[in-house]
Amino acid sequence: MLHRRRAAPLASLLLAAALWVVPAARAQAPEAPPPAPDTLLSKGQARAAAKDWKGALALFDQCVKEGGPEAINCRWERGWVHWMRADWAKVVADWEVVKKADPQRPDIDKYLYQAIDNKSLEAVLERGRKADPAAFVSQAPKGASLRLRAVGDMMISTDFPEGVMNPEIEATFADVKPWLKDADLTFGNLEGPLCDRGETTKCKPEAPAGACYAFRTPGRYAPLYKDAGFDVLSTANNHAEDFGRDCRIDTEALLDKEGIKHSGRPGDLASMTVNGLKVATVGFHTNRNSHYVNDHKSAALIVKALAAEHDIVIVSFHGGAEGSKALHVPDGPEVFYGEERGDLRRFARAVIDAGADIVIGHGPHVLRGMEVYKGRLIAYSLGNFATYGRFNIKGNAGIGVVLEATLDREGRFVKGLALPTKQLGGGVPAKDPEAQAVALLRDLSTQDFGATAVLIGEDGALRAPAAP
Repeated sequence: MLHRRRAAPLASLLLAAALWVVPAARAQAPEAPPPAPDTLLSKGQARAAAKDWKGALALFDQCVKEGGPEAINCRWERGWVHWMRADWAKVVADWEVVKKADPQRPDIDKYLYQAIDNKSLEAVLERGRKADPAAFVSQAPKGASLRLRAVGDMMISTDFPEGVMNPEIEATFADVKPWLKDADLTFGNLEGPLCDRGETTKCKPEAPAGACYAFRTPGRYAPLYKDAGFDVLSTANNHAEDFGRDCRIDTEALLDKEGIKHSGRPGDLASMTVNGLKVATVGFHTNRNSHYVNDHKSAALIVKALAAEHDIVIVSFHGGAEGSKALHVPDGPEVFYGEERGDLRRFARAVIDAGADIVIGHGPHVLRGMEVYKGRLIAYSLGNFATYGRFNIKGNAGIGVVLEATLDREGRFVKGLALPTKQLGGGVPAKDPEAQAVALLRDLSTQDFGATAVLIGEDGALRAPAAP
């Protein structure tokens, strides 16, 4: 399934030569008359379109200082320039004024809350700037290890649009539950919210049912994830806010109630103790409503902060192009429908350099290869696992793995296992006796990573390649 999600703020759309890059959500809002070409507002927009942030700020500053009918719009636009510079305190300061003056402005709540979340992350980044991961003293017993199992994308049913609920949803994980429960820690990507309210802005009012991709799984099914064996879930993906921020907060609350840790929203970091080991998990995505996979510097600081306080740091990301043509990991940035979907090789190495011990990818909806870097395992995509009703599960999109990775007390990859899965019916996970995923992973890993590729046996056993 191709997810045609909105572009990130100011990342892809030029409204006109005189206007600057804006989020798609803004472009779909009721259009206001364009400003006259010689106003401070329009001149600032033109500078911003040319990515002349300093020049744009000077014009918006002057516009705000002079007041008048355009001042509030200049403050809104100035907030977007601060957004592009990741100056979150200034974004929040501008947009709180905008919200007070114009509370019905389209998207003000959505993006103001994202800015507030990112502002709150600054405390973590500051910890990272001061952190010395090498100074961490483990309290875990000698010989302690972590046997992790992980899966890719999961959306077990949606009540939007109508008619896409699995009538046997309670049995979703029945066949694979023994695999999921047989681990010290089990991880997955929760593709979409668990909640019972909210409205989606992804779908145009005139769009026929099913023409766009927005998911919402009723909150009463949250216990199914706990019963299946999941200990921690990522909410960092392009469906986390399909039904708004409140729905995402509800999701977090429901997971908390089940005792399932989660990470995704900026500042939402998971921490737990397993086998005496302190373990952290942080989820990244290609949107600022989550920890941002395209900001490698900030990602490294987040990981440094966690590594200074934990024995093992698990990083997950939702990134990369999607679909049957997205099996390979390019050496460089990926762009999909105009959106920057990450330079994933460099991201994975950057976070490992900063102290991450394993990197788990998802998002392409197909499997991708695995490699070992500095003794740490990187799985670039675990594929679809439990994606009911609204996903393409034909061919390679219908197979996945339960990845097992054993890490030692220092986080080094010791050994692993690829347990092959497939999806039955509308998208129910099951063990795959044909083990299609094992052969595909072996080929992809070898083709993409050569000497650093993880070695995969006929039985799915994983081991690190020989050191050069």
